[in-house]
Order: sequence, then C-alpha cells, then structure tokens
Amino acid sequence: MEFVIGATAACGACIFSNPMDVLKTRMQLQGELKARGQYTIIYRNILHAGIAVAKADGISGLQKGLVPALSYQVVMNGMRFGLYRKILDSGIISRADGSVSSLGCIAAGAFVGVVGGVVGSPFYLVKTHLQSHAAESIAVGHQHKHEGFLSALHKIFNQEGVKGLWRGATTSIPRVGVGSAAQLFSYSKSKDWLDHYGLYSRDSWQSTFVGAMVSGLVIASCMSPFDVVATRVYNQGLDKHGRGLLYKGITDCILKIYKTEGVWGFYKGWSAIYFRIGPHSFLNLIFWDHLQKLFLKVSQIDGEEGEVSTEEPIRVEGIGSPISDGSDRQKVHDSLLPSISLHFDTIRTVPRDAVHQSEEGSDVSPIHQSLG
Repeated sequence: MEFVIGATAACGACIFSNPMDVLKTRMQLQGELKARGQYTIIYRNILHAGIAVAKADGISGLQKGLVPALSYQVVMNGMRFGLYRKILDSGIISRADGSVSSLGCIAAGAFVGVVGGVVGSPFYLVKTHLQSHAAESIAVGHQHKHEGFLSALHKIFNQEGVKGLWRGATTSIPRVGVGSAAQLFSYSKSKDWLDHYGLYSRDSWQSTFVGAMVSGLVIASCMSPFDVVATRVYNQGLDKHGRGLLYKGITDCILKIYKTEGVWGFYKGWSAIYFRIGPHSFLNLIFWDHLQKLFLKVSQIDGEEGEVSTEEPIRVEGIGSPISDGSDRQKVHDSLLPSISLHFDTIRTVPRDAVHQSEEGSDVSPIHQSLG
C-alpha cells in the first residue's frame, strides 16, 4: 500500500508540474549547438514560453508527454521501494549499533535513483520526444512526430529494437544521481536551518514549502548541466544506421555544447527546472500526507486498528524529522515511506520497527519524490 500511496502522490504532483517540464525541454533544445546571435530566440523566458506554447499548440500543448511522465513516476517509486528497502535490510549502510549512516543514506538514495532512472528510461525517452514536438512556428530541436505514447514505443521498438528503447539511458546516471544526492542533502539542511532559527517548526507545511523551494535551487543548479545533456541526447535524430545525428554519447555532447554554446548552454531552461522541482516536491509531500491519513482512517473504519500501535504516537517526518515517544526528542528515518511525510495538527502513528535511527541525530530519507 505504501507503494500505491507514493506512486499516486508522485503522479498527482506530476500533473501540476508537467507543463514546466514541457517548457524546460523546449528551452533546453532552443539554439542547439549554436552560439548566441546565430539563432532566433523563440522562448525568451518561462512566461513567454508558456504563452507561446499555449498560442501555437493550445492549452493542451502544455501537457504534452503527460502519460509517459506519469509512467516514469510509477517506475521510479517502485524502484525506490524495492531496492532501498533491500539495502536497509542488508545492513550495508548500518552501523554496529543499528543506526543508519547519513552519508550511506544519501549514497543509497542516489543509487536507487540511478537504477530507477535507467529502468524507466524508455518512458523518459518518449516523454522527451512528445514534449519537444511542437507547431512549426515554435519548433526547436529534432521533431519526432509521434502520434502518442503507445505508438511512439511501438515505432521505436520496430525501428531500433529493444536497444532503441534504452537509447540515451546512460545520461540518466549523472542526472538522477547528482539530482537525488543534492535533493536529499539540501532539503534536510534547509529544514534544519528553519527549525534551528525558529522560523518554522519542521512539522509545519511552511517549513516543507520553504525547504522544497530552497532545495529546488540547489537541485536545479547541480542537475541542470546533466539535464540539458540528457534532453539533447534523448531527443536527437538518428541516421540510417541508428547512430545519433549530433552526439556520439555523453562526453561528445558535453564537449560540443561547451564549444558552441559555452557554459551558459548547460543552464538553458534552468528557471523551468527550478519551478518544476520545487512545487513538484511540495505537492508530492502534501498529497502523500493526505493519502496516508486517508488510508489510516479507512483502515480503522474497516476494523484494522490492531495493525496500528496503541502506544503513544510517534511523530515521523522523514528527513530530519523529530520523534516523540515520551522520551527525549530524537531524529529518525522511516525506510518505508515513499517520500517525506508531513504532519500538521494531527500525529500519525507508525510501527516502531519502521523507524531507523540515523547517526549524529540526522535523518535522511532516500525514498524521496522522483526528480522526473
């Protein structure tokens, strides 16, 4: 059930953040391998880009690639649940006293994120193709002209085989790895800072919102170069031999972008990345919290109270969360949650064996919302 709740929350957030993903893709492909002044600027900023897409492609154009984007979220959540829980159970990142290393949590989170990114690569590939496709007046990058999600998968498979579905998958390794690590670290530290200076209590929605938006700045800055490379490699056209028309791989793409577009080229669409990741993270947490509360309420109505601890409730918030069980406050890690849970005026009760305490009182939850 945790997987269903996590996947549903992530998909709910994706519906709201997908328009920014569309704009990000367009802005990253604009002026591909051309220096400033050598191409027509179609998308000046995210606001102008949004208006341009709505005028040329219609309002629905802002939701292009939504189906593969949702599919990608489900795969990412599935991998986080399965792999991360196995890592915890194996004791690889646990110390002798049973506590979990903060650094180990971040490394494990990055690892499961990378695996999820590679496994879900076909969905990300099709998502990029569909999001880049636009009316001729605002088209940028290679235009694949797929009719839809399933037809795109079928077409790619028929033309390139199974290997074609994972074309560009290697670009997801640095992208998701760096993004996951940056997300886990920055979100935790942001909430610690807000709580330390008494700005917002860490179990408030304000703390979650500010933490998500501050974390988004770090993630967008760290991940943008790799995100641009991924978009370019995924979207490029192929020759008759199935080789990329522009890039041979990650290294070739990086060198060509730097040579023709400079460092600035790696930060095209940065603003769209930020305004996608920040709100996506916040909405993901809000949806997860409400769905979890709804599930617990329904379980109690169905007479399943026996599965819920009758001891004094433990307050769990995921990363860096405080816990109160009648003893001194300590920070814990819930290895079973798909994302960071939020608590407002109510206190969620969870089984004590679902809590893993991390070292140095710091809590890190790698099973976090998908970067997408």
